[in-house]
Amino acid sequence: MLLTHSLREHPLGPTLAEVMAAALEAVDPTTAVRRSLRYEDGIVQVGSHRYEATRRLIIVGAGKACAPMAEAAYDILGARIDAGLVVVKEGHRSTAGEHIGPVAVLEAAHPIPDERNRIAAERLAMLLDNLEEDDLVLVLISGGGSALLTLPAPGLSLADLQALTATLLRCGATIGEINGLRKHCSQLVGGQLARRAAPAHIAALIISDVVGSPLDVIASGPTAPDPTTFLDAWEVVKRYGIMDQLPPALIEHMQRGLRGEAPETVKPGEALWDRVANEVIATNATAAEAAVAAARQRGLNTMLLTTFLEGEAREVGRVAAALARELALHGGPLQPPALIVAGGETTVTLRGDGLGGRNQELALGAVRGMAGLRGALLAALATDGGDGPSDAAGAVVTGDTLVRAGQLGLDLDRFLRHNDAYHFFAPLDDLLRPGPTLTNVNDLLFIAVANNA
Repeated sequence: MLLTHSLREHPLGPTLAEVMAAALEAVDPTTAVRRSLRYEDGIVQVGSHRYEATRRLIIVGAGKACAPMAEAAYDILGARIDAGLVVVKEGHRSTAGEHIGPVAVLEAAHPIPDERNRIAAERLAMLLDNLEEDDLVLVLISGGGSALLTLPAPGLSLADLQALTATLLRCGATIGEINGLRKHCSQLVGGQLARRAAPAHIAALIISDVVGSPLDVIASGPTAPDPTTFLDAWEVVKRYGIMDQLPPALIEHMQRGLRGEAPETVKPGEALWDRVANEVIATNATAAEAAVAAARQRGLNTMLLTTFLEGEAREVGRVAAALARELALHGGPLQPPALIVAGGETTVTLRGDGLGGRNQELALGAVRGMAGLRGALLAALATDGGDGPSDAAGAVVTGDTLVRAGQLGLDLDRFLRHNDAYHFFAPLDDLLRPGPTLTNVNDLLFIAVANNA
């Protein structure tokens, strides 16, 4: 973890960097796959499920962590794999190159899909055609899979889904709401990948980037039953008042769905689920608990506050600053040196044209509340190494941040108005820039206070 100005200068900064690194190591995709996948004497074991690999074994997948997941699967299964294709975010191939054995590795755009996404999803779908009952499809899923599996539903274009994604990201909708709409406008999510692969056996290894790890929301649930309907998706459109921002073709598609003229996603209770097994192999809690353990090993009084942190990012930042103030001034709920860890995923309602992401905006929202606190530090981190459309994964705030910003002529309120956290923290050298971590389990928040508070 690269040290920012505040991590270098704060008494607990270097220790906190080690704690963040420990959290990311705990959700390493290679390690997670190795814990869950075995191959011995012709038997493929995925979690608690055993398969006799008597015919074809296909690997498909999508997500930011899929390159190292596929590498680990190839190390275990080797020549037993007949074919495969995984789609990763641009820049997330790691050392994998374009192929891992017989598994192709394609890069595509995230979060707004482009033509690469459509082509990759189409190629992946073709691998699932004409499978038989004794075939096995191993599906690798991680955060980012929704965008990377973009294959427009009949009657919709890539441009329609680009406009939908851009609108949803601006309006402050939750990931569940966003994915509820995506599932009803694309051909491989909402259980539809499983439907396409039927009657083959399907076993999915999943790294969760969603609060609570609901299978139907992670990557929009390509191998999970979808309890949502066209009516649920339409309610999201109405709730956020975005009907006039969506393409006419998409509105018409939704209306056809409401009339029962467009096929629904795959619902619970359908027979194909008898041949599908989903295994969640790493979560936000995995990373958060590893952070707590690492901090305690380093002598910090530590607690895990929650792994269900949600809400408007800047408002969560204000609450986080209040917790820092309680720690610093009253020694509660922990005596310094202390660290509070929280995990989850906040949202941002875009009102300006600035640059940043939900972790940077959370940190920006905490700046005023942290002002003047001696020994206090707050760090907000996206575990995938990328926060929003920027090259930063989050930001760091201390009691000195507001004063330092003033010395550089940075007006906090102006940056908040423009959702421009990136350009607030960049001159302060307090952006977290670890680069792509090749994993993705949501966000982590760290609130620390040293002895000298």
